[in-house]
Amino acid sequence: MAKREPGERRRAILQSLAEMLEQPKGEKITTALLAKRLDVSEAALYRHFASKAQMFEGLIEFVEETVFKLVTKIQADDAIKNDGMKQIEAIAAMLLNFAQKNIGMTRVLIGDALVNEDERLQARMNQLHDRLEASIRQSARLAATSGALHETLDPNAFANAVMSFIVGRWHQFAKSGFKRTPNEMWAAQWLVFAG
Repeated sequence: MAKREPGERRRAILQSLAEMLEQPKGEKITTALLAKRLDVSEAALYRHFASKAQMFEGLIEFVEETVFKLVTKIQADDAIKNDGMKQIEAIAAMLLNFAQKNIGMTRVLIGDALVNEDERLQARMNQLHDRLEASIRQSARLAATSGALHETLDPNAFANAVMSFIVGRWHQFAKSGFKRTPNEMWAAQWLVFAG
């Protein structure tokens, strides 16, 4: 019997939890259902995570690590590091595509999966949204400084509008049972912001 890599079972638990979140009906996920899906006891789950909230924290950490690594990469890209509007377009597209590729995580991003869970999870997700908006705001300020953002537009308000659009598309994706993709019509919609 092959020996498991450290953290392998933990990743398997988080992967199964994310897959369960992909179900359009969005039934309440219990540790009993998760254990059954993994064909382990609930006690086995608790050997890797102290609580279900800690499992959701693992998913949030995955989202944070992934998206902020990509935001940093976009803002440091030599081709667009001096073009705030291109940065915003790339960040928004990345966030829409992230939801498209990580369907279950969309329910975490919008807080849908966190209802009736520990309130600190929703607070942490709200903080993630604020940090994403701050990153977009940084690029909007760059765009304003270079004259790419129309002088009548406030970079703070612009960043908030872009972030609100992204969250709205995530909601639409989840509430449609994952049928209306978040990046549907993105190229045409970006023109509203870039215009």
